[in-house]
Amino acid sequence: MENLNGLLAFVRTAESGSFVAAGRLLGLSASAVGKSVARLEARLGVRLLQRSTRHLHLTAEGETFLLRGQRILADLAEAEHAIAQTRDTPQGKLRVSLPLIGYRMLLPMLDDYLRAYPSVSLDLDFNDRLVDVIEEGFDVVIRSGQLRDSRLKARPIAPFGFCVVGSPAYFARRGKPGRPAELAGHACLHYKFPTTGKLQPWALSPVAEHIPPTLVCNSIEALIQAAGRGLGLAYLPDFLIGEALAQGTLDTALSDCLPQRGTFWAVWPSSRHESPKIRSFVDFVCARMLKTG
Repeated sequence: MENLNGLLAFVRTAESGSFVAAGRLLGLSASAVGKSVARLEARLGVRLLQRSTRHLHLTAEGETFLLRGQRILADLAEAEHAIAQTRDTPQGKLRVSLPLIGYRMLLPMLDDYLRAYPSVSLDLDFNDRLVDVIEEGFDVVIRSGQLRDSRLKARPIAPFGFCVVGSPAYFARRGKPGRPAELAGHACLHYKFPTTGKLQPWALSPVAEHIPPTLVCNSIEALIQAAGRGLGLAYLPDFLIGEALAQGTLDTALSDCLPQRGTFWAVWPSSRHESPKIRSFVDFVCARMLKTG
């Protein structure tokens, strides 16, 4: 290390023309730079710089040593850059928590992500409970709703809305409700949150006083199937039913009475925001998830 310090002090002195200027570049005093060069000369057994009261001049040996020294420092800088690039490559296990239905949003993109970042291995946790990102050791969490933890960083992924849907056969048999109050006369299929047992509220305007719980279950996939089979009306996120609407197995009702919108967020511990694997995943999902066209 002393040899490298001496080499660096000599090269910067030769390039800048003085111990004072070299000291400014290296964050050292002029005296410390001069002593470091003197120790280098003593080890080499030759004088590299000819000193006068006002100027420094390279000796013949100094000129030869300067060229070699500059080359050595350039090679060292290149090696450090190569190591930094390796360090900045996304790699290692990435723990991600998503809602239970999150596989519908994420899985279609995973092949592209894993091909782009083959050194990353994903550990996916699908659940609807409110996880503690830091205490449970997650790298990234995808959730909707308000974010209240100041220890976390967050980026919005995409907005989403809700639809009241039923099958064409159901509407042919029972008719379409024209306003929320008419839901009282319909079969309604409710989603129950697995972690709390509470029913997903139907956010309608104006508010419906009574929405019969004809069927209650804790699986959104089951609700989609039940609605498609004509069992009743379901209140579902719009991004889950686009295919069913396009195929005609589901149709919408009360479209003008659904003001509620939500946003999915990517959330991660603020202390890890520089992690290449986290950055790569967050950038990817924010660019791709729930995007159309």
